[in-house]
Amino acid sequence: MTTSAATTSAALLVRTPGAGFERATIARRAPREHDVRIDIRFAGICHSDIHQVRQEWGSSRFPMVPGHEIAGVVTAVGSGVSRYRVGDRVGVGCFVDSCRACEPCLAGEQQYCQRGMVLTYNGRDQDGETTYGGYSQQIVVDENYVVRIPEGIDFAAAAPLLCAGITVYSPLRRWQAGPGRRVAIVGLGGLGHMGVRIAHALGAEVTVLSQSLAKEKDGLRLGADHFHATSDESTFTTLRGSFDLILNIVSASLPLDAYLGLLRLDGALVNVGVPSEPSSLNLLSLIVGRRTLTGSNIGGIRETQEMLDFCGEHQLGAEVEVIGADEVGAAYDRVVRSDVRFRFVIDVATLDQA
Repeated sequence: MTTSAATTSAALLVRTPGAGFERATIARRAPREHDVRIDIRFAGICHSDIHQVRQEWGSSRFPMVPGHEIAGVVTAVGSGVSRYRVGDRVGVGCFVDSCRACEPCLAGEQQYCQRGMVLTYNGRDQDGETTYGGYSQQIVVDENYVVRIPEGIDFAAAAPLLCAGITVYSPLRRWQAGPGRRVAIVGLGGLGHMGVRIAHALGAEVTVLSQSLAKEKDGLRLGADHFHATSDESTFTTLRGSFDLILNIVSASLPLDAYLGLLRLDGALVNVGVPSEPSSLNLLSLIVGRRTLTGSNIGGIRETQEMLDFCGEHQLGAEVEVIGADEVGAAYDRVVRSDVRFRFVIDVATLDQA
């Protein structure tokens, strides 16, 4: 099918900060020359959705349709589309456009676009229109910002890979997690469980650092070799100088000096969680051991496709709890309480149910 008309789509919408979700109808543009229209099958719930809906980051636009972990099927294509055909299994992640001309964009690192990437929701597209995300039945996206989902990954398990999966895959690849490398994952939640799975599949020796041992069985089942409680002060003595890479998933402020002390010579502590308060450290923690404290932000389109192909090859997906449209508000509260193993995913077909 070539370019078709504009459509309307059922969606879950929030009108004001902290308000509940309501069913609504939103407009989706007609596919342009290089656009694909996607029927969304599943949409993951990311903790950043909660921050945005509850105005916790101070930059939300309302009304809002959240969702940037999107898995679905192509139903229409623009006249110039060459990458996809109707019926293809595809995904959309955290952004749907970028400037395409700056150095990061030209290098395939659109997440670092110097003019700012166009967020899948709570952003503004090139026409100045507010973007609406994946808690909806359809979305229209330029083919260059769409990725292919391998046949071997279930749609529901694939959706969280579009944010949680790439967020951990990118730093694990960049800091060379693999055979002979010791990797620690701080936190075993929606991102952390994928960090363990991917690091294990890459061949690294994997340790989970969690506040308690409550999730130890889960961590070992997912592929961790070791599991330690950070609430036990002896952990930081026992593991001192142990790791080549520590991937910090959590958004809480950590005692950075203590965690840096767990690194080997030339080790790196990479942060993907964003604490609400500023962090501090003694620079000697970096100087002694030539250690690195750094961060990482999702991944570009090329690397996201690489991640999906890797997950398809190794039959990796997120562990999910599939919920209906009417359960999203309650799921938000459960995420805040860490009462999910390990990712909520919305069955978008339930938007049709009264």
